[in-house]
Parts: sequence; C-alpha cells; structure tokens
Amino acid sequence: MSATVIVRPATAADAPRLGQLGASLVALHHEFDPSRFIAPGRGTERGYGRFLAEELRRPGVVVLVAERAGMVAGYAYAAVEGQDWMSLRGPAGVIHDIVVDPEHRRQGVGAALLAATIDALSAQGAPRFVLSTAARNESARRFFAAAGFRPTMIEMTAERRGADEGGS
Repeated sequence: MSATVIVRPATAADAPRLGQLGASLVALHHEFDPSRFIAPGRGTERGYGRFLAEELRRPGVVVLVAERAGMVAGYAYAAVEGQDWMSLRGPAGVIHDIVVDPEHRRQGVGAALLAATIDALSAQGAPRFVLSTAARNESARRFFAAAGFRPTMIEMTAERRGADEGGS
C-alpha cells in the first residue's frame, strides 16, 4: 500500500537527512564516472547537509522535502537564476537536485517533488526550467523526459594526458 506524499519547504532541522540523501547522490555519480565526479568521503553527509541548510537563506532558492510515512523520502534543490552567458541561457528555474531514497522510488515521490519545485520556481517568475542529469542515469533521463524535459546540452569530459601519472 502506498503512503501519501507530502511536500513541504525544508528546514534547518532537515539538514542531517538532506546530507544523507545528498551523499547518496554523490556516491551514485561517482559510481557512474569516478574520473568526473567527486568521491564521497567521511564528511560528505555533514557537508552536503550544511550546504543545503545554508542555501535555505538565499533569495530565489527552493529546497523542498517529500515526506512519506512520516519520514523524509527525498528532496529537491533548485533556484531562480538570471541570464547566464556561459550557458547561453536566459532566466530560468535551475533544478540542481531531485533525490529520492531508493526505498521510496516509484511511489510518486519524485513526481511530487518535481511538480512542487516547478510550482515554487514559477511563483518566483521562472519562465522555463532546466536541469542536468548524469548521462548514465537512464532512469532519471526517462523520468524527466516523461515530465516534458528535452535534451539540450551534452557535457563531455576528458582527462589531461599524464594527469594520472602526475605528469603535466
């Protein structure tokens, strides 16, 4: 039986759980490509939780949590950003993270977080929404495509030759 999903603004008290979920995101990405993504370490949970708690105070930032059966099952982190010449993008709601605990996936948590995030960004005037997902994260790519997102950029990464041997 599926429990109801409740989405609410995150608070500083959520920081430890946000840190756990954020650390799982770091670990997943590192697993996808250890040369591109940072490895989780002893301080990852605490650091990520602290980072998101600090972001709560920044204007234009949206940090939401989804509760299911009385526990935080996922979170979203996004912000309204102005024109960005590096990204060749006009003003937009930039969705940085949507993370759902594996035990709560396919239960409507991600969909509820995405809808609430888009609503919150829209209320702040965002005319469009952009996000990035790891190329190897096929389930996330399918989820976002089903929600109406389309691919617009592809990041490519290469290591400097000799970097692994300490060369220059």
